[in-house]
Amino acid sequence: MKHSPKHVPIYEEQRSRCFKYRMLMLFDKTEPPVLPTKIAAALSVLYTIIYVLPFYLSPLTRPSPTLPRDAPSVIRARVRFVTVSVIISTLITLRVINDYAQTPRADLPRLLGWYPISSQDIVKPLFLTAILFTGPLFEKTIVESGWRKWVCGKPLYDSLSTWFGWRNYVAGPITEELLFRSLIISLHLLTALPPSRIVLITPLYFGIAHVHHFYEFTLTHPRTPLLPALLRSLFQFAFTTVFGWYASFVFVRTGSIWGVVLTHSFCNWCGLPRVWGRVEVGVEEIIGPQVGGKESRRKGEWDGGRDRGKNLEAVMVGDGRLGVAWTVAYYALLVAGAVGFWKGLWPLTESEGKLAEL
Repeated sequence: MKHSPKHVPIYEEQRSRCFKYRMLMLFDKTEPPVLPTKIAAALSVLYTIIYVLPFYLSPLTRPSPTLPRDAPSVIRARVRFVTVSVIISTLITLRVINDYAQTPRADLPRLLGWYPISSQDIVKPLFLTAILFTGPLFEKTIVESGWRKWVCGKPLYDSLSTWFGWRNYVAGPITEELLFRSLIISLHLLTALPPSRIVLITPLYFGIAHVHHFYEFTLTHPRTPLLPALLRSLFQFAFTTVFGWYASFVFVRTGSIWGVVLTHSFCNWCGLPRVWGRVEVGVEEIIGPQVGGKESRRKGEWDGGRDRGKNLEAVMVGDGRLGVAWTVAYYALLVAGAVGFWKGLWPLTESEGKLAEL
């Protein structure tokens, strides 16, 4: 029986209510857990291994002293491998949820945060993150006059037309958020663990997945002492875990993985905010190797293997120091952004599609 157009909204509303009721019953912590916690943890470890291990099993993805992880051939191969890893992990997750929770197939995309795609659940977390980065955005768009370039879209084109940018702003955020948020968190929500603890624990897998960069750094920087390299790796583990806490919080609160993906891309673009030193104009913008194979070269980068000449290119956007007023304005906006972020954290992540109460 086909529904008339005027009955479609009512039908969709009833379907949404039925889904919310089933999710409440599924995630009800007062009832016996649907999935044992040990199975969710074991699968999370398995997914992390599946995601990282292929980087070192194939000569196409394995870095060397003459071929670092940012080489175009390495990036291309790794993107292919992680895509396959995420597909395998997704199939395993769907099978586990189906076997243990007996969830209708129509509800699986909602449980994993794939559907429905709500513009509010995408825009609000992105806006919240932009508030936090008010200071860095001021530095990028006003101090460096970056807005003039963004009006014509050149930085976006330059970033996405390189393998370096494609990995950092597209492939990386999509595959990492699908695996470490959509799959791992959804599995843990079926266990006896409370949602607040899930938000704190699951990002550890995300942080651990970046520890392998320590080996890659020591491989490509053999003259760097071990202690600084180790501290660098620990710092990376710390800030990736902190971001994982935030991304997990947003995912559980909104029930949408796509807002988290865009937030991840935005954070990768902004980088870590400046927390000391004066604001200066002389900043290098890194332009990676062209996706289409166009060659570029930068002094001091690798110059060997199949990627000879296809190196990152550094472009200076200015030079010279600015007046102290610019630095004062930056740090004032940095503090104001942090305060605004804290005040907007709960209201800007509130959504009817939330997966659980926090």
